[in-house]
Amino acid sequence: MGRYFSNIARGLGTALTGLRIVIAHLIRRKVTRQYPEPKDEYILPERARNRLYVNMDDCIGCDKCARACPVDCIEIETVKSVPGEDLGVTTRNAKKKSLWVTKFDIDMAKCCYCSLCVWPCPTECIVMTEVFEFSEPKRENLIYHFATMDAADAELHKENWKKWEAEATVLRSKQAAERAARVAEQQTASAPPSEVKPPPFAAKPGIKPPPFVAKPPQQPDNESDNNKTTE
Repeated sequence: MGRYFSNIARGLGTALTGLRIVIAHLIRRKVTRQYPEPKDEYILPERARNRLYVNMDDCIGCDKCARACPVDCIEIETVKSVPGEDLGVTTRNAKKKSLWVTKFDIDMAKCCYCSLCVWPCPTECIVMTEVFEFSEPKRENLIYHFATMDAADAELHKENWKKWEAEATVLRSKQAAERAARVAEQQTASAPPSEVKPPPFAAKPGIKPPPFVAKPPQQPDNESDNNKTTE
């Protein structure tokens, strides 16, 4: 009987201990933040990894960020500029641009926030921002289009490059032919004059050569031999 009441007392003591902790937290200052307000109290770390942003004024279309991405969430398309076109320079290191960036898409639904695309950028145009609230009802809305060029301008630059490339190919072929002709002329001028050989004998038609007649052997002179013997 005594053991029964002791167990009841022990249970009540345990419950009072838990209530004491609850009551202590009730009278303390609250530390829970009521998301999403107030936003000014959310201080993110200095190297926080959130939504990506691309400054297209500094992008040179080198494609290094797309190659570094482990999940292939970056898609870049570029077109070479025609000689004479001025694309400007970057604002950070005054690097001259030579490619038209016709497409620069980032699919944040695929992004793993590894920040590997940020470090290889030579112009530091792609960065991780402090924006962490960008949920969307549709997945297609998480594909961000950073290219400032519309489809008509992109197609125009492609046609200009194809036309210039065709003209350059024809010009290079013509120059190669002229260069080969000059080299052949120089080799011909510097070569020593060749010896003029007489033409081979050609028998006239209807004329046969005389038949071969063997000469009889000469007999030795007896008198000269006798003289040589006498001497």
